[in-house]
Amino acid sequence: MRKLAFAPAFPFLALLLLIPASAQTPATIGGEKIITLNRAPVSKTMPEFTSVTLMPGRGMELLSITANFPGKGEVPVLASPGLALAAKMLDQQDDANGDLSYRMGAAFLVPYPNRIRGKLSPDGKTLTTSWRGHQLTLPANNVGKLPGAERHAMHGLILKAKATDIRVLSTPGGEQASGVIRAGSFGGHWLSKTDLVITITLTARAVDASVVAHNIGNEDEPMAIGWHPYFNLPSGNREQVRVHIPGTMVAQVDNYDNVFPTGKLDPVDSSQYNLLAPNGMPLDKHFYDDNWSHLQWKNDAVTVKVIDPAARYGMEIEGLSPDIQTIQMYAPVDKQFVAIEDQYNFADPFGKEWNGMDTGMVTLKPGQSTKWQVRLHVFVP
Repeated sequence: MRKLAFAPAFPFLALLLLIPASAQTPATIGGEKIITLNRAPVSKTMPEFTSVTLMPGRGMELLSITANFPGKGEVPVLASPGLALAAKMLDQQDDANGDLSYRMGAAFLVPYPNRIRGKLSPDGKTLTTSWRGHQLTLPANNVGKLPGAERHAMHGLILKAKATDIRVLSTPGGEQASGVIRAGSFGGHWLSKTDLVITITLTARAVDASVVAHNIGNEDEPMAIGWHPYFNLPSGNREQVRVHIPGTMVAQVDNYDNVFPTGKLDPVDSSQYNLLAPNGMPLDKHFYDDNWSHLQWKNDAVTVKVIDPAARYGMEIEGLSPDIQTIQMYAPVDKQFVAIEDQYNFADPFGKEWNGMDTGMVTLKPGQSTKWQVRLHVFVP
């Protein structure tokens, strides 16, 4: 695979200087009030989560998470801009599909994470693909940077969705927020009709995120759920950061520009993709935008670890839904984050390259539901 150089995508500090002081604390993003869950740390020896900031106007996306580490203070768990810059980017600079949402924080991706290929419309704005003889027309909202790169659909249809029925509750040791996205046919792009219930729970030891998709329509529909969290690397020293992914196979891709699967899965063997060691392997100078499968489950969870030894900082990402079949990791060499994406599906799940393989799309019959759930833990390695 050819490694490509990527220009910095988030000049947060430079942009922040252009924002007037009066705009530093926006109350809304996406037309809905921002929600922050809070709790005070109590332990003098153990790290604890302290806050989660959510954007109901942007599909209940998590904009930020903080954790207190005794002796260090509050640490940002997610790599994301502050509220003022996020509001500027999302409310003033974003496109019709909401694609800037998945470039910060932790956006939920429904009804498909990752890429989908298809026949491009003459104007290049949409593409068509098919599922069980049904035609789906999707926004062609992404394209690589090289000449001849193919436009494709990516990261779902709720990046600009508004959540309603917002509830914020006190829970033992923390707080919980939930919201409902009445997605219907996802703007005419999908089959049947869907309601989504998204719930975020903050406690000292964990941040839980769940998405329940209900088929409330009259026909079968394919469904996949995932997210796109940018986990911060506090030391700023990416090369020594270690990642553990318990997957024994990695999907071949055509290159790191399209990142389209070829339909072949390779054993991780002794390559840079073998991240099976319990305490992970260093990112070193490797670029990753890859998909691991044949995941190893333990105690009803598939657990990824991100360990920053120089900062004495660790993060565990526990996938708890049995429908999570793959882990996508995006780790550019010039950024201080690692995106760990627990998702149901392989990329291009309707593609012919898979030759009929189960690509992770769950079929929901009318009245059926599926639940995606991930739990975060912070620890001192």
